[in-house]
Amino acid sequence: MERDVADREWRLVREEELDGARAMGYDEVAAETAAAGGPRTVRVYRWKPSTLSLGYRQPASDVDWDWCADAGVDVVRRPTGGGAIYHDSAGDISYSIVAPAAELPGDLMETYGMLCEPVLEAFRRMGVDADFAAEPKGSLHYPSCYLRDVNPAHDVLAGGRKVSGNAQYRTRDAVIQHGSLSFSADPERHLGCFVDHDVTVEAFEERVAGIRDFADIAREAAVATLESTLAEWADADPGAWTDAERDRVEAIADGKYRTDAWTRERTDPLSE
Repeated sequence: MERDVADREWRLVREEELDGARAMGYDEVAAETAAAGGPRTVRVYRWKPSTLSLGYRQPASDVDWDWCADAGVDVVRRPTGGGAIYHDSAGDISYSIVAPAAELPGDLMETYGMLCEPVLEAFRRMGVDADFAAEPKGSLHYPSCYLRDVNPAHDVLAGGRKVSGNAQYRTRDAVIQHGSLSFSADPERHLGCFVDHDVTVEAFEERVAGIRDFADIAREAAVATLESTLAEWADADPGAWTDAERDRVEAIADGKYRTDAWTRERTDPLSE
């Protein structure tokens, strides 16, 4: 990591349980804070309830809405592209890195390489031999992030199977990268979120794996490892959201991420 980035003020927000609307809202608020001269943020979070996050341009018709409702799976739309990700409360570990755009490379691939450094280091410390995919792989089910084409730029594999997906978006003044580390995959629940798929459990397991498939580590220890690598990478101090940030998140969550206009139609009510 470049020292002109690490020498800035960073905070680590340790794992917190968030519903989908708040999880996405905090990315936006962290970007606003960083762009306004406040601390940059590295954070870890747990989706509760389990949530399907749709890619920004993904049609809502890809989702089996009745199955998700019956299974207690929330649905939210991300501001990043790519396919939908099923974030299991027990089987997923998610993170975000947020910093001013002027402090990061302008090139997308170079930024991915930089911001994924602590993620790859976390896998190594957990005992998982993971790295960016060496070559592309074809899609099994395009609506699903973990089953669509494997991209060497930002997809992380272990033993030839995907264990992490990462995505970025930029506001005018900030860069947000967030990603998912698979701790333990649940093929049935993952596949149940989607309509019209013909993917078998066996095919899913050949493509997707979790940390527990490669290392004997508890989820709490895996979370602590990711937190420590993020903190070391950014030279971040433990921190917390301010009251103003929390209030702002509630406004964004209610006004945007909990609305059908955004989730089903990709229309942002707060921008109108």
